[in-house]
Amino acid sequence: MINLILFGSFFVMLFLNIPICVSLGMSSIFAMVFSGDKLSIVPTNVYNGMAKFLLLAIPFFVLSGNIMAKAGISTRLVQFIDDCIGHRRGGIAIVCVVVACFFGAISGSGPATVAALGIVIPPSIAFVVYASITGVSVGDMFMGGIVPGIMMGAALVIVIMIEVRKKGLTSSREKASWGQRWKSFRTAFWGFLMPVIILGGIYGGIFTPTEAAAVSVVYGLIVGLFIYREVKLKDLYELLVDSGKTTGGIMLIIGAATLFSYICTVHGISGAAQTLLLNISGNKYVFLLIVNVIFLIAGCFVDANSAMYIFIPIMYPVATKLGINPIHFGVLSTVNLAIGQVTPPVGVNLFVAIGVSAKLQDVKDKTRVTIETISKAVWPMIIACVLTLLIVTYIPIFSTIFLKG
Repeated sequence: MINLILFGSFFVMLFLNIPICVSLGMSSIFAMVFSGDKLSIVPTNVYNGMAKFLLLAIPFFVLSGNIMAKAGISTRLVQFIDDCIGHRRGGIAIVCVVVACFFGAISGSGPATVAALGIVIPPSIAFVVYASITGVSVGDMFMGGIVPGIMMGAALVIVIMIEVRKKGLTSSREKASWGQRWKSFRTAFWGFLMPVIILGGIYGGIFTPTEAAAVSVVYGLIVGLFIYREVKLKDLYELLVDSGKTTGGIMLIIGAATLFSYICTVHGISGAAQTLLLNISGNKYVFLLIVNVIFLIAGCFVDANSAMYIFIPIMYPVATKLGINPIHFGVLSTVNLAIGQVTPPVGVNLFVAIGVSAKLQDVKDKTRVTIETISKAVWPMIIACVLTLLIVTYIPIFSTIFLKG
């Protein structure tokens, strides 16, 4: 009965469009009241879920991404990539994918990048969350996400090239000169350097992932204030507030999901699910297929961070028993949940993209983007990403190639 109350109330609130953190927290409380648990454990579990040193990386990475966006790095990246490949057929769309790869390496947030690539390409908040749950190295997670992130980007470019040929689209601009490319590269250089500093510093043992996040903020301020000079001192308050709101939302989800996971563990739900998974899938390849199906479905309704706190504590012990590399499992889980960011009906990035397009279009324009039109258009991209997911799932070397040892 407690299973029905916990998951039933959660999905009812989810379908009523109640925020995910409230849905997770209230369903947990309903289950506790029914089972007679003391409500005093609610603040304790919520606090313990958020009060982890590793999670300090999240506000710093969010702030650094906002600073670099305010500094105009996205505009400079677009200009350079457009000068390089914008003259090709489908150039604008290809530029968007390539820039999303680079901006994902700065922000680590899917909605901030408006691309699923944002939570796969390091530094990634999802990788930090996975590491905080399982205890694996954040640096290893970052390194494990490099190749799969590039593979997803390449898959999306291939889809674009196929689509433009099917529709007979032609180039919309002339090829830029090498002089123009060199000029735009020099202006975008400081943006390219940021992920090099972060990943190089972590992998070289110069600083920890949390320290790297703090370094990225300092670097972003230096670039924004003194090099590009597009960030003013008066802008810092707004940047801090925006970053605080984003971080607060993430932390509320983490706290509520921690409580939800605690209820599952205490009342034997997690243990029963683990036993069921082992009985159904004694073979690791079957287990990975089941994991992908579960995550693909879950990604349609909940965000990546929530899904990780709900499912990873159940699936991770089974994965280790079956001899699956923890980094490989974390990367494939993140790639899977990244697809959920653009999967209807609750693909958060779809709504972010609609919001951005609405600002650029006349509200009376009959061709404006809606959830129906964008949901139809995104399916070729989803199929390409799912194929990439299968490759990442069953060929572990793509996730572990850069790991030490």
